[in-house]
Amino acid sequence: MATHKIILDCDPGVDDAVAILLALASPAEIEVVGITTVAGNRPLEQTQYNARRICTLADRGDIPVYAGCGRPMIEAQGRSAPIHGSDGLGDVPFPEPKLPLQDLHGVDFIIRTVSEAPGEITLCPIGPMTNIALAIVKQPDIAPKIKQIVFMGGAAFCPGNVSPVAEFNLFFDPWAARIVLDAGIPQVMFGLDVTHQAKTSGPFLDDLRQSGPLPSTVSAMIQRYGTGDRCLHDPCVIAWLIDPSLFDGVSGRVRVNCQDDGLRGQTLVTLASGHPGDASPNIQVMTQVDNPRFLALLAERLKRL
Repeated sequence: MATHKIILDCDPGVDDAVAILLALASPAEIEVVGITTVAGNRPLEQTQYNARRICTLADRGDIPVYAGCGRPMIEAQGRSAPIHGSDGLGDVPFPEPKLPLQDLHGVDFIIRTVSEAPGEITLCPIGPMTNIALAIVKQPDIAPKIKQIVFMGGAAFCPGNVSPVAEFNLFFDPWAARIVLDAGIPQVMFGLDVTHQAKTSGPFLDDLRQSGPLPSTVSAMIQRYGTGDRCLHDPCVIAWLIDPSLFDGVSGRVRVNCQDDGLRGQTLVTLASGHPGDASPNIQVMTQVDNPRFLALLAERLKRL
């Protein structure tokens, strides 16, 4: 039995694709009970299509994929990230999906799954948190039933990547992030502080390229993406679930700035001091990764597929 049962909430996206494949390659540690998609790196129609293409590449037609929210909570439309290519997967050839898109809305899938397995499901949002937030708003009693939330987003102690202070996922839908962070659920944050250390290398990509059709496709996809960003942000979430010893961090309270005033999406972190009367920390903020071991794990698992 896998250590973690997860719902992978994503907006594929090159690094989302690598995160999905890493999870599917690690059945001893991770059971992917479903994938929900959200607008983010690309519009929703593309992200759900990409998620199904990725599962098809891995020959995992058994993984149910659900489309979620196609826009942020407040704004009528979001923003895309051109770094992922016109199709979101680096414009590298992928197979056409061999699995259908599920009829149920992604938010309702999250609510149903958590409700049916209280205390068992880890939510892994690696895109904007719109689906998770709306699940909590629609059905508040699921919050204490969620085992934990492990997410990619934010920039606690470093500059952002879409503004001087904000990381893309939290900038895209800061209102959703605030709802999730304030929900009283145990959480682990993988922001740019740690993910900017998770850098690919030439030898890593060469090794993948020479290791079979699927790893070669991943290598080509990362190489296209790496012309603008060498960091594998989203796979850090999955790697931590597989081997937490790869990472280190600090405890604190995290809030998100929702004002569209140049500080939108900023993560405001108050470190836990241990002093009596201080508010208890609500999030473990990861700040360090052993990158050689991280890349070694990633390469070893991708070669299994």
